Amino acid sequence: MDSTIRYYDENANTFFENTKDADMKGVYELFLKYLPMGAKILDLGCGSGRDTKYFLQKGYDVVAADGSMEMVKLSTQFTGRQTLHLTFDEINFNEEFDGIWACASLLHVTRSKIDSIFNKIYKALKKGGIFYSSFKYGNGEEIRNGRFFNNYDESSLCELLKNHQYFSILEIKITRDVRKGREDEKWLNVVLKKE
Repeated sequence: MDSTIRYYDENANTFFENTKDADMKGVYELFLKYLPMGAKILDLGCGSGRDTKYFLQKGYDVVAADGSMEMVKLSTQFTGRQTLHLTFDEINFNEEFDGIWACASLLHVTRSKIDSIFNKIYKALKKGGIFYSSFKYGNGEEIRNGRFFNNYDESSLCELLKNHQYFSILEIKITRDVRKGREDEKWLNVVLKKE
């Protein structure tokens, strides 16, 4: 994780410019349709702050967090709200959120650590809370351009979720990357509910 955070610290401005305007409305709908208006959302691994800004504009109460100090600075500036400097290991909320949004962020967590992070997310959600996450479509771990990726397909995701039966699956959906020139890349999106 350290090398991945370092990547974002060193490439923060480029990453910000490449992601801040991506049209995610179709994916937002997957998540927001399960939440009441004004719900409290944790944007976990918020990056540029793009999604936090959208949720705030729609009237949701949003807490943004990222492990990269440089991304925290850019997100805070972009959203007008202080982003928390928190790694996944440092999450320590207790039944605080109606929804947790982890868009293209938990894909940086190793398979050896992902169970403990899911447990922290479960604890942070209120009963009946909604948890969204997305992963690059595939199966296995890899280092790409200095960043660590943990990819899932339907089968490997279902194996992971066997360890977390306190979540029920609401939806699993494959989408295409919305960024220009990346349309051939596929994403695995999952929406879970805390029982």
